[in-house]
Amino acid sequence: MNSYKKNAYIYALIVAMGGFVFGLDAALISGTVKFISQEFALNDLQLGMVVGAPALGVLLALFFAGYACNKYGRRKTLQIVAALYVLSAIGSAFAPNYISLLAFRFLGGLAFTSISLAAMYIGEIAPPKLRGKLVTMIQINIVIGLSGAYFINYLILQLGVSDTAWIQELNFDENTWRWMLGSEILPAIAWFILLFFVPRSPAWLFYNGKQEDARLTLLKLLPEDKVNEQLLDMETSMKSSNDNRSVVSQLKEIFSKNYRVTFIIAFTLAIAQQTSGINAILFYAPTVFEQIGIGTDAAFMQAIWTGLTGLLFTLLGLLLVDKIGRRPMIIGGMVWVVISLGIAYAGFKTATYTLTKEAITEMTQIPNVERLHSMIDIEYDSDIDLKEALIKSLGEKDAREHSSLLIQKSATINAVLVLVGILSFIAAFHFSIGPVMWVLFSEIFPISLRGIAIPFFTLITSTASWLIQMMFPTQLATFGISNTLLFYAATVFIGMLILYRYLIETKNLTIEEIQLKLQNK
Repeated sequence: MNSYKKNAYIYALIVAMGGFVFGLDAALISGTVKFISQEFALNDLQLGMVVGAPALGVLLALFFAGYACNKYGRRKTLQIVAALYVLSAIGSAFAPNYISLLAFRFLGGLAFTSISLAAMYIGEIAPPKLRGKLVTMIQINIVIGLSGAYFINYLILQLGVSDTAWIQELNFDENTWRWMLGSEILPAIAWFILLFFVPRSPAWLFYNGKQEDARLTLLKLLPEDKVNEQLLDMETSMKSSNDNRSVVSQLKEIFSKNYRVTFIIAFTLAIAQQTSGINAILFYAPTVFEQIGIGTDAAFMQAIWTGLTGLLFTLLGLLLVDKIGRRPMIIGGMVWVVISLGIAYAGFKTATYTLTKEAITEMTQIPNVERLHSMIDIEYDSDIDLKEALIKSLGEKDAREHSSLLIQKSATINAVLVLVGILSFIAAFHFSIGPVMWVLFSEIFPISLRGIAIPFFTLITSTASWLIQMMFPTQLATFGISNTLLFYAATVFIGMLILYRYLIETKNLTIEEIQLKLQNK
């Protein structure tokens, strides 16, 4: 491998580690849902706020991310983000109450800009023929982080029931969720340190009038005979933009007629990626699998499967993104997502729930279990009907605390169909719209606008993410799992129709060539 390619891979890998820390931060909470709900006596809305707090935090951070990137540089902004991850992980692990946990989760959300900033940085250092692969490394790191989080959660869950002396001394049983959230601390510190070894972005240097510094950085990333050509393309891109570089001016330019197609593509991707329900499925993975009726331990194992499936298909996407191209992977992947959600919907829609006398007798962990006798042998057609009946019989607190066991004992469901649907959805997302959205974000904006444009559209996708995460527990309680999945499928289908009309192919093109193609669309 040539030295410049080696440098590009090393720098991209370091920056993409932000995706790994993001994945840990995002998915570790999935294992804590039951424990923090019980310890802090949370209702559906409060639980949704804790899980969705980082998505809300990123909304605030993204208002300043573009300014920080343009003012202080991509590298320094990423270092600040890494420090926020460290503070959030420490604070969340030691949070004494609901409010402090919410606050530190929100602080971690300020660091969720790591994904958009990493995509921006890697897009600016990557040679055109490597850009797809290098930007996709962010998604691979996210999935590794997600998979690692599910494994850590399952491991800590098992340690919590162990009678080994040293495990008991460390209070894994009493502080299960704190150990889960605290496992992020060391990776966040490692990423913070490694960021000091990457160079400043050549695009940012050029944008700020430091052409010679930009040249020196590009010499580490491109063959010497390509450096002058790249600098000339940067200069052309800068001249074609508005001379007024204020944030307001750049935002107006994003909404201008010249960038109409770019806006439609970016906006549709930002909405459709998150309204697919990916974060609801991943962040609440054990809860979702408990709906199948397989119990808590098995649900944690199933959640690990989702991480491994995501990793496998993200790697496959990385190998093919620069061969198949962005457009086929996005459009085909969205069709795949819709079909997968439809399969899961069918599995849940045909489920029934019946509590037998024998099943009730076995549930000795439920206090005054005889309260369920009025439900014996009554068949409920949906999880909503079952939960409403359970609340009437047990009260909201006991019904919530024992919902997993009660669903497990009462469900008659095509578990294979549901599992195939969900794992197929995870595969489709991580092969296509998950990583390829960030590849496109790194490509479709000119140098003069990308410092504002990428955080702006990340703000849109983060808003959608926050709403989906916050509302998922309420959607489960109100509409049921089947109708919630149907809603996700419908939004992806609409997005697919729009992108089929407007999305262009960008593989192997320079950022400047992509601009010409978009403006001629």
